[in-house]
Amino acid sequence: MNRRNSTLAKAVIFLFALNSLSLYLYFHPTRANRPPLSVNSFLQADNLSLLADDSPSLSDLKPWPILPSYLPWWTGNSTVRTHSCEAYFGNGFTQRHEILRSRGGSGWFRCFFSETLRSSVCEGGRLRMLPERIKMSRGGERLEDVMGRGEDDEFPAFNDGAFEIEGGGGGRGEFGFGTGSGRKLVDGDFLNNYVPAGGISRHTMRDLLGSIRIVGTKDFICDQWVEEPTLMVTRFEYANLFHTITDWYSGYVSSRVTGLPSRPLVIFVDGHCKSPMEETWKALFSGFSYAKSFNGSVCFRHAIFSPLGYETALFKGLSEHINCKGSGAHDLWKNPDDQKTARLSEFGEMIRAVFGFPVNRHQQEKSWPVHSVLFVRREDYLAHPRHSGKPESRLSNEQEVFDAIKEWASNHLACKINVVNGLFAHMSMKEQVQAIQDASVIIGAHGAGLTHIITATSGTVIFEIISSLYRRPHFALIAQWKGLEYNAMNLAGSHASPAKVVDKLSDIMKGLGC
Repeated sequence: MNRRNSTLAKAVIFLFALNSLSLYLYFHPTRANRPPLSVNSFLQADNLSLLADDSPSLSDLKPWPILPSYLPWWTGNSTVRTHSCEAYFGNGFTQRHEILRSRGGSGWFRCFFSETLRSSVCEGGRLRMLPERIKMSRGGERLEDVMGRGEDDEFPAFNDGAFEIEGGGGGRGEFGFGTGSGRKLVDGDFLNNYVPAGGISRHTMRDLLGSIRIVGTKDFICDQWVEEPTLMVTRFEYANLFHTITDWYSGYVSSRVTGLPSRPLVIFVDGHCKSPMEETWKALFSGFSYAKSFNGSVCFRHAIFSPLGYETALFKGLSEHINCKGSGAHDLWKNPDDQKTARLSEFGEMIRAVFGFPVNRHQQEKSWPVHSVLFVRREDYLAHPRHSGKPESRLSNEQEVFDAIKEWASNHLACKINVVNGLFAHMSMKEQVQAIQDASVIIGAHGAGLTHIITATSGTVIFEIISSLYRRPHFALIAQWKGLEYNAMNLAGSHASPAKVVDKLSDIMKGLGC
């Protein structure tokens, strides 16, 4: 009897141990069978950048908002005329090139090339990122913790195989790539033809694509999976609003060109620290993180590679003539015109919509009894680790000009005018967008803060005061491409006559019936 009880006890202990081992293996799977990384895990693991508490759940990415100026990005017509407005600002990425075709569920890769912009939007499936093969700072730190860090430390340098794609059973693409484990996905000729460096001395997205290696199925081992579509973005002047808007626009265009049904996740493949711009990255897309924040390899079911901001029409227009004028989407839908565009209005509505502001087409015209004049100011603030905290003045007597406008408005009897002190460096991005949306007139010296006019509603008037040292076309062009009235006062130096500024503003207000 004692022997029987002893045997029974041993059997119970064995079954308990076996059950414990089974539970351990279930909750701690082997590397080859790691579970998918949910959206929340993507954002929260290892101190990654967090969304608010109402983060989307798995497969619950943010939907695209309904935009009055939206026009279809795919019309079934792949013959968008080169150097037309649609080719510059919309879907000119009509040359489709298959690099790797999927066979039996293996990886795939293709690029859409724009002859007009000389850049490509690329996408692929079953890609793996190995952060340890990317040399750069971690990224996402507090600015105060990395003061003095060199810019080169923040730019990515890719070792071969920093990104890999599963090529087990993959078919050859049109360029003959796609076979042989360990081979590069694309060669130098492909990059020169479809991702040319142009005038960009350090084309990080080109370098990223050049690092992609094909690996066999048995070598394609993932520590984590991201199931949702994910934008890969490399940024340069990440703390400057103008350059950041080119990055936002490139990400938006890439999402539309690849036909994403919802707003994607974003990975910053760079080592920049935090900046106030992250508020809008968070609002525009379904979440973001930094490449170096991941531990181990990360595999993506669908990755999209966004062109650099320098490759957008917003930036290229500074050095080449883009003969486009802003127009209403409804008019363009009825009467297509290669020299008109509504794409920047569409994107401006996108920014307003994601911050919760109305974008109804019938509410665009301003007919309020009180006109808002927004004076966009330049003030001291710390932008990045190499910044002194004192931006160079573009209007030496800015306070004097602002005070003169305030006094004039307080004595203006034709209508009520509210002058808004646009201290953007001390306002949230949502507050800045609100101020732009409410403005009848936006006035300011040349500076990145004026890039916000991309979100201005129709009927808004732009008045730029331009120092002789900073005569650049940024905001005249954005106003033109959005169809906004633009006025400029060119100075002989950086000092403006307050009386002349007030006289010009008075004329603008008369044009608004005030």
